[in-house]
Amino acid sequence: MAMSSTKRALITGITGQDGSYLAEFLLGLGYEVIGMVRRSSTVNFERIAHIQDELTLASGDLLDEGSMIGVIAEHRPHEVYNLAAQSFVQTSFGQPVLTGDVTALGVTRLLEAIRVVDPDIRFYQASSSEMFGKVVEVPQTELTPFYPRSPYGVAKLYGHWITVNYRESYDLFATSGILFNHESPRRGLEFVTRKVSHGVAQIKLGRATELRLGNLDAQRDWGFAGDYVEAMWKMLQLDEPGDFVVSTGETHAVRELVEVAFSRVGLDWEQYVKVDEKFYRPAEVDLLIGNPERARSVIGWEPKTSFTDLVHMMVDADLEQLSRAEHRSR
Repeated sequence: MAMSSTKRALITGITGQDGSYLAEFLLGLGYEVIGMVRRSSTVNFERIAHIQDELTLASGDLLDEGSMIGVIAEHRPHEVYNLAAQSFVQTSFGQPVLTGDVTALGVTRLLEAIRVVDPDIRFYQASSSEMFGKVVEVPQTELTPFYPRSPYGVAKLYGHWITVNYRESYDLFATSGILFNHESPRRGLEFVTRKVSHGVAQIKLGRATELRLGNLDAQRDWGFAGDYVEAMWKMLQLDEPGDFVVSTGETHAVRELVEVAFSRVGLDWEQYVKVDEKFYRPAEVDLLIGNPERARSVIGWEPKTSFTDLVHMMVDADLEQLSRAEHRSR
């Protein structure tokens, strides 16, 4: 019996920023894409609405191993991308146990489901630069020691090491991408980049008069999510699994993000931005900046979108979205 030659990929967290970009990318390569979604009343399909007809959505939950065994047994994907997580650092301080259950133990449940159903499946784990936290060296590579500074970072570190453990214990093709901050117009409003682009658009359109932010000196390595999902796919096409830092190798302060965003609409940021201690983290991470050399040399990946282009893209998208909404409500 001839098997279908179409590759199938299962994406957890498909309704999120990365999931939506990855789904688009894989559909463009001719994949059949299955998205795992939780049966909850709050799932927001906005980011995948434009491709929803091309996707298969399957109900499953990282808190429930049985549901994941069911999804994998039914759909038999060749590749699994685990992008689902409680992914907001600030929330992880308020909900540390839930963050651990989803972001850490959820990875084990998924790996265990793969091991039981079909150990030939290739697995991608979304690791995070937050694992480096209080950094031991700058820039960070795949060999830099970890020192997470939030329940989210700690949970991601567990997910990372359990992925390595399953690779070494059961010979699974299990890979981790240690992604540094990656943003887009689809970023949630709770993240500082989107908070800034959305705030700038509101101020420009006369709907707000100020933007309250936390630490303007915090520095991050920010790239475009649309570029980063390609690296995830490339990792699963290798002959051997491994771990890769995915980053731009450049760092920018929140202050610079604010300057670029406000200047895009011809405004002086200092007239509108108020620093509010409420938005400071209980423990701030230091200088997160990745060295993407291994990703460049081994998988042939590099970022295509500059920091300035990314910020402009986000501000333009928020301006357009708010203007459209304003137009509709008239």
